[in-house]
Amino acid sequence: MKISHWLSALAILVSSLLPAQAEEQLMGLRLPTYNRYIFGSEPQKFYMYTTRNFEGEASKPWTAGQYGYVRNLKRTSEGVIGTRFHEGIDIRPLKRDSAGRPLDLVRAIAKGKIVYVNSVAGNSNYGKYVVIEHNFGPKLGPFYSLYAHLDKADCEVGQPVDAGTIIAKMGYTGSGINRERAHLHLEFNVMTHSDFTNWHAHYFGSSSSHGMYNGLNLNGLNIAELFIRHNKDNSLKLSDFIKKIPIYFKVTIPRKGGEALDIAKRHPWIRKGDHSKATPSWEISYASSGFPLAVTPSLRKVSSPTISYVKPTRTDHSYHTKGLLTGSNRSASLSKIGLRTVSLLTGEFPKQPKLPRADPLPAAEEETSTATPTR
Repeated sequence: MKISHWLSALAILVSSLLPAQAEEQLMGLRLPTYNRYIFGSEPQKFYMYTTRNFEGEASKPWTAGQYGYVRNLKRTSEGVIGTRFHEGIDIRPLKRDSAGRPLDLVRAIAKGKIVYVNSVAGNSNYGKYVVIEHNFGPKLGPFYSLYAHLDKADCEVGQPVDAGTIIAKMGYTGSGINRERAHLHLEFNVMTHSDFTNWHAHYFGSSSSHGMYNGLNLNGLNIAELFIRHNKDNSLKLSDFIKKIPIYFKVTIPRKGGEALDIAKRHPWIRKGDHSKATPSWEISYASSGFPLAVTPSLRKVSSPTISYVKPTRTDHSYHTKGLLTGSNRSASLSKIGLRTVSLLTGEFPKQPKLPRADPLPAAEEETSTATPTR
């Protein structure tokens, strides 16, 4: 065999043994504390309760610590439903000191890099919190885990971490929490837009205290369901998990300049159809949580963001979409909050001069009368 042929054969063999660049990597998830009751028959020992007063009856439901529409109950024609969305999960401490303070250490749920540490409790209703960026391969783009209400952070920006690396100690910092309800609030997110600071300045008249890592710029997946499915099958792919999330509504927006949306540049999994083909609009598919599931080229001509599909419901769509939609049954339109949210994803907002830092957001931890959460 000629040496050139031998080298070519060797190169092919080596490349076949290496993971393809575009291959999706295993997540290797790990729970952030030693509390593992989420996998057993006693989930009430995993989730921290909230205080509730519904129809004059006070209670402390642990179910309100779950992900989803689990807060602010309302009696409707569809029965009693939760109308306020909880973006993450609230994990109970396993150990406390003699004064009732939690002793649990907080660990990274997967390999990644620390990208943000908020060490001033009063700057956010998350209290002290940490954000880790995870990359499971170029097919997926970056995902972000957020750990909130910490007593203190034991990490710094730029620090690489593995699943299980200690990053903080559980606490009860942030609005709406006391020592009794001390817990870890955990989220698993995608970032909506890399130019969040200008969007925040335009709509709120101030710059974001936390830059891109403000909770309003992060959209959360159901991390509890992800843990449970990953525990049963650690080869679970994140892209397959996302594919099973049902679509609640679609918004068609004018396509301007021919460029891809910011989120579609960072997340190949969200691109559906041929994005190189010139079309008059984009159609964005959303979960009921407001999580963006797909961006698809559309032949429909619209002059402004328009609802092109909504899941029929007998009650107000605002109850099922964090207030992003109004209407009911098969009729829906974007609310003021919905239009603002779509503008963040599309980047359709003016650039703003440097402004003062924002004040902390209102408390969002307890159940309240509003159907629209703040973070």
